[in-house]
Amino acid sequence: MDFTIIGTIAILGLLFFLFIGLPLALSFVVTSFIGILVLLNVHGAMSLLGETAYSAIASPTFTVLPLFVLMGAFAATAGFAEQAYKGISKLTGSLPGSLAVATAFGSAAFSTVCGSSLATASVFGRIAYPEMIRYGYEKKFSLGSIACSGSLAAMIPPSGMFILFSLFTDVPVGKLFMAGVLPGLLTALAYVVVIYWKAKRHPEIAPIPDKEKHMKRRDRMAGLLDLWQLILLGGAVLGGMYSGLFTATEAGAIGALGALLMGLIKGPLRSLKTMRSSLRESAGITTTLFFIIIGALFFSRFLGLTRIPFDISHYLVSSGLPGWSIMAMVLVIWFLMGMIIVPAAAFALTLPIIFPIITQLGYDPIWFCIIAMKMCEIAGVTPPVGLNAFALNSAAGKDVKVNEVFAGVWPFVACDLVVLAILLSFPIISTWLPNTMFG
Repeated sequence: MDFTIIGTIAILGLLFFLFIGLPLALSFVVTSFIGILVLLNVHGAMSLLGETAYSAIASPTFTVLPLFVLMGAFAATAGFAEQAYKGISKLTGSLPGSLAVATAFGSAAFSTVCGSSLATASVFGRIAYPEMIRYGYEKKFSLGSIACSGSLAAMIPPSGMFILFSLFTDVPVGKLFMAGVLPGLLTALAYVVVIYWKAKRHPEIAPIPDKEKHMKRRDRMAGLLDLWQLILLGGAVLGGMYSGLFTATEAGAIGALGALLMGLIKGPLRSLKTMRSSLRESAGITTTLFFIIIGALFFSRFLGLTRIPFDISHYLVSSGLPGWSIMAMVLVIWFLMGMIIVPAAAFALTLPIIFPIITQLGYDPIWFCIIAMKMCEIAGVTPPVGLNAFALNSAAGKDVKVNEVFAGVWPFVACDLVVLAILLSFPIISTWLPNTMFG
């Protein structure tokens, strides 16, 4: 049987496995193993699987992943999200939609030490949602603002999705981290503009609490004191990488150590039970991600054997189609895939094919990563597989239905599309910081 036909059948088989709910890593491994078995033999499939499993995690640079995961677990346990929300709530108290504004900026601040959009949405679902409901905020508006603000962690470093993108493409993760700073801040600002505009036009959906109206300026500025730990830790990690003082792996180690020390000083991590819980959570997340990476790389090697990536790349590059039309096709494919499978699976399935095409067309790989992250943010909150919506639904309580979350996200998705258009039109927003990095 023709290698290309076998590869096409395998891709359809992978999509089927994902559709019926087979775990992501297992879907990649089973599909690839059967495909290589047909192309070669049992010995070849076993040898390639073993070599991939070793090479996927043997490199010292891969320690960046568990270190940043550990940093996020310590930061969540130490109460950094509560600090961010409390401090920014004081600073924005007199604004229309102040609690939603605090959620957007608080999520952005917490993202600098977390790296997981699911964790950010879950934490702020437990912190911000009860406060919004207590002060009479519209339920749909509250849920939409929290779910979309949580997705900022996909863009703002140290995003775990950046790490996965780096592993699939060999683009330096430190440069990807820096590239996400300005687009992440731009997205947070766009959310705040929409929140302010909606709350100003319809005050009933986001009433200003009486105690906020009469708060003195001195008390508002005191909110900055609640942010000093986040500013110190996030600034040290990002500033150290930007200045070339240390690598992304070293930044992860410093961040994890800093979050641990602050958690010990504040108290939450002094408990052995709490410490074990954070370590166990980090180990579980890291193990899952490494299994996904092994499976994805195994699948990409299988695709390489079928020559599908080369054939598609050669056809598109030699077709004479303008680069913007090919980029538009990529965005449409990701948008459709994001509706049915998780972003990590979409990247693992498409990047071995798409990334060589994009680089051959002359597009900046760092800018392309930022565009991918923006699509990831949109996929995280849109039905039917918007993982942030399901995470918030689980965290906010039994009275919240996932369709209510989806109903509230659309004004913010419109913001994401506007920001996506800006990033497509002005690549310098994504590339300026990484291009000025030292080291």
